[in-house]
Amino acid sequence: MADTQHRTVAWDEARWLNHPPQAAPDGTGALVVTTGARSDFWRRTSYGYVRDDGHALLTAFPQGGAVEVTFEADFTHLYDQAGLMIRVDEANWVKAGIEYTDGAPHLGAVVTREFSDWSQSPVPEWAGRPVTVRASRAGDALTLRARCADGPWRMFRLVPLPPDAAATAGPFCCSPEREGLRVRFTGYTTSPADPDLHGAE
Repeated sequence: MADTQHRTVAWDEARWLNHPPQAAPDGTGALVVTTGARSDFWRRTSYGYVRDDGHALLTAFPQGGAVEVTFEADFTHLYDQAGLMIRVDEANWVKAGIEYTDGAPHLGAVVTREFSDWSQSPVPEWAGRPVTVRASRAGDALTLRARCADGPWRMFRLVPLPPDAAATAGPFCCSPEREGLRVRFTGYTTSPADPDLHGAE
């Protein structure tokens, strides 16, 4: 995943799905986003409701491409979350990143095809540090990786995604139990898909 092939996506190049109450550059190249009250992305499973009012800043995500998002936030309330969204439509999408639950940040993904599923693992040592989430799209698969700061990449989910699906991807955040989660997004890049499933540079 060499940096030489990465292209930075300008914040004003992408389009908001559900514009947040506040979103502004901070003068360093980062975008600071503040979430709206009880914002979320979820469909049906266990909870029974459909929510599609979280905040996502999306650009085209073609076959053979990859998207990376880097962010940092003080996750303190249940279900505070931020990371990377991949979206086909309102019933078919993936969100991947950090979510606060059971008293600690967790790395995980929600994969939705009409119904949402949720997988996660605790990463308490990542609290308060920058996190990068990467989605690589090749063939019929979406490979999700993440790392903390400049640490090693960790593959945490392999998701089916039809090769011909028109998808978008980019930073997302939401706060299902409150308002005012502040997320600082410091990177948003695209690049070619990873050459293989297990090799990460």
